[in-house]
Amino acid sequence: MGVPALRRGLAVLGALARHAGPVSAAALARELDLPRSTTYHLLTELEAAGFVVHLPAERRYGLGIAAFELGSAYLRADPLERLAGPLLRRLVDHAGHNAHLGVLHGNELLYLLKERPARPQTLVTDVGVRLPSHLTASGRAMLAHLPPAHVRALFPSASAFVRRTGRGPRTLAELRHTLSAHRRLGWAVEDGHVTEGFASVAYPVFDHGGRPMASISLTFRHLCEGPAADGCAETWPELAEQVRRAAGELTARIGGHPSAAP
Repeated sequence: MGVPALRRGLAVLGALARHAGPVSAAALARELDLPRSTTYHLLTELEAAGFVVHLPAERRYGLGIAAFELGSAYLRADPLERLAGPLLRRLVDHAGHNAHLGVLHGNELLYLLKERPARPQTLVTDVGVRLPSHLTASGRAMLAHLPPAHVRALFPSASAFVRRTGRGPRTLAELRHTLSAHRRLGWAVEDGHVTEGFASVAYPVFDHGGRPMASISLTFRHLCEGPAADGCAETWPELAEQVRRAAGELTARIGGHPSAAP
């Protein structure tokens, strides 16, 4: 027995996922060959459940936080972790620092895996720990490759910008500036934003549609004594290259394709 409303709702989500940015209801109706009234009804129900976000100023719709959470739940399945485990272990052996695999969970970064060197250093990061994604290199590596409207949906107000050490973005405008800098650089960095005396570099893992589905990072001891609000402006390209290779290999193993940032 078919369930037409469910099939149509899933078709709407699938269409939104295929587009690089928010889409108008009229465009969705044409693409899916649905009456406009039906399309609006489906979008209203999906918005109420958190799977769709409405952008009134643009009269468009995009995927909501619930869709990201559902995707994150899928990513926490064993296949991704089993594929990433050996890559993280090799990365730790080469770099000598803590390595992590993380995914976005709403506007937080959820750590799925952690590999430690022979002489580990105590960190707040661990499997199952969540941290504000806008402060972590892992989170920003993925946010930098999401459409601007999706980032705005994840950080709708100033209250979303939690701070831990006094460093890091405090507003959506500052976050956008940071993400733009990461895109130009090619990888994400954070210097004392999560824990004073530690820094991280991270690179995204992409799915088959070129979307960021996870990230790999290295975290290491670094004390920035300067007055700069965002750190010492170091980028650690040598470590970043090791992380890039690991993330690229995981992307290839899951059949993903790197994509240009939006």
